[in-house]
Amino acid sequence: MTASYLHNHRLIIDQGLREFFPTKDPKAINVYEAMEYSLFSGGKRFRPILTLITAETLGGKMDRALPIACAIEFIHTYSLIHDDLPAMDDDDLRRGKPSCHKKFGESAAILAGDGLMAEAFSLISRSETELGPEVTVLIVKEISDAIGVRGMVGGQMIDIELAGRETDHEAIIYMHSLKTGKLIVAAARSGAILAGASNGELKAISDYAADLGLAFQIRDDILDVEGNTDEMGKTSGSDIRLKKSTFPVTVGLDESKNQLSEVVSRAKASLEGKIEDNARLLELADLAAYRRS
Repeated sequence: MTASYLHNHRLIIDQGLREFFPTKDPKAINVYEAMEYSLFSGGKRFRPILTLITAETLGGKMDRALPIACAIEFIHTYSLIHDDLPAMDDDDLRRGKPSCHKKFGESAAILAGDGLMAEAFSLISRSETELGPEVTVLIVKEISDAIGVRGMVGGQMIDIELAGRETDHEAIIYMHSLKTGKLIVAAARSGAILAGASNGELKAISDYAADLGLAFQIRDDILDVEGNTDEMGKTSGSDIRLKKSTFPVTVGLDESKNQLSEVVSRAKASLEGKIEDNARLLELADLAAYRRS
């Protein structure tokens, strides 16, 4: 996957985010500014790019997929704002800038996260005209399940409860499948659903995305040990400081890298013979697993 291809998709997503960002109310301007600050502070746009590429791979149209991709980025940004709060990971940096609560205060940060999540579902609902009610409801279900107690919220709670405790490897995998994996799976499945994927294609995409999410998280855990704060845009070593249960803590750094390679290979194998023209998705798996930030 060329750098220009990814750059072009990021530009498309950023343009969409600008277009779909809510009109500001001057009487509540602080929360809008906090939302905007976090949403446009950079980032890989990995999840919305996954939605677009999945839709394109299966014959979907970009203009149909873009609002859903942007809604997913709204949700991802909300999760980062809340993750950084003192009650959670207590991080001062995000994407190389002061985290939202450091810039605007905790109250505004909490409300900014809440606002972005609400706007995400508003955006999806407004897409009904283009997608139709059945597809829209399916996508709402995918995303709401992914970010609730059976997904991201539940995984975050498990992460908090496991901090400082001796934890087995299977528990770590399960926690990450909820905290990180579910939204990545929903991003891919949403792109597949709006493209009219068959049951077989949807199953292959789901299996691929589940391993893609695990690979993404293993790489995050590795970067927390080996990464550079300036390059990553967030504080390295924060998992160690918070005594979090991570892959390097439970199985060691070398074995984490071995498992990362195995998971990426498994993700790619899920597509072979089931998804035609899958080159972009295969390349995206490598990007997730071997990125530097």
